Amino acid sequence: MTSPLLLPYEGPHLTLRNRIAMAPMTRNRADDATGVPHPLTAEYYAQRATAGLIVSEGIWPGALGKGEPGVPGLTTDAQVAGWRAVTEAVHAAGGTIFAQLWHVGRMSHPLTLPGRATPVAPSAVRIESETIHTVEGRVPHVTPCPMTTAEVEATVTDFAAAARNAVRAGFDGVELHGANGYLIQQFLAENTNRRTDRYGGSRAGRLRFTLDVVTAVAAEIGPERVALRISPDNPENEIAEQDPKGTYRALVDTLDPLGLAYLHIIERGAYEALADLRPRWSGTLIGNYNGPEPTSRQAGEEAVAAGLADIFSFGRLFVANPDLPARFATGADLTPHNPSLLHKGGAKGYTDYPPHQSGRTHPSHATA
Repeated sequence: MTSPLLLPYEGPHLTLRNRIAMAPMTRNRADDATGVPHPLTAEYYAQRATAGLIVSEGIWPGALGKGEPGVPGLTTDAQVAGWRAVTEAVHAAGGTIFAQLWHVGRMSHPLTLPGRATPVAPSAVRIESETIHTVEGRVPHVTPCPMTTAEVEATVTDFAAAARNAVRAGFDGVELHGANGYLIQQFLAENTNRRTDRYGGSRAGRLRFTLDVVTAVAAEIGPERVALRISPDNPENEIAEQDPKGTYRALVDTLDPLGLAYLHIIERGAYEALADLRPRWSGTLIGNYNGPEPTSRQAGEEAVAAGLADIFSFGRLFVANPDLPARFATGADLTPHNPSLLHKGGAKGYTDYPPHQSGRTHPSHATA
């Protein structure tokens, strides 16, 4: 019996060879000074182009959106040219690729931002229990600077401009990162949004930034090229949502009529978001389980077979298994990735994981 993950997908705006998506994963290989993708990035994504859909690593849509060293941007002509090499390589290999636009909000540090700027956020709420990666190692978070209403509106414009650049670079669409405690979710969550202007206060106010970004990007490049990733009830990065069911039902109900490319839901926490939100979303839905261990093939198959998702995304499994769909199809063993190489730079742990047919895994990739 054919795995449901290996069946083709024909949706309102997506035609894919299978129902396996490569989830966005930060790899920190870009030139830190320019934000231009590494020359090996085209090879990295082309190796994985047998995924039905690739969602790129997070890309900052404005300088204050950058969260770590080595994260690429989409604001300059040089960055657009760098990404064009990536999309051309993926398309030549028969793949489909969306750019994930990622503004981290308070999840940054002056050591990372231009001019040692203070990170921005909906409100001045500092992350207390964690540290953050910088060029000087892991350091405590700083208290972010609350955005003025004008700065919020300018950030919406930044997202739209970056989406236009993504299309210029040849991406098939963009996914807006509204999950995992970054800027969009910081506006959605009660504990990080203590604003009193129109971008805070009531549920409608907390939803406004997300809706403004989605509609601005859709107006710029067409709703059929725009997707949103969310992670309801996800406590990552000290997010606390008092009523995730109410918040995300209202969000999905408002977005559904727009005819977006897809909704990407990370289910993590007590709220069973896929089961609750699937009936409210008439378009393509991508599911994901973001737990401490890589999601299994079986979990993805069960979600698709049950109708909870049309497509299922895998992240860490794609790092060390560039031919993941073929391995699912043949039942071949999966190579474990070496976590210490995820963010090191260069080819090691990036483009040198061989496909199964090439023989044994390189010994440098053995996990400790």
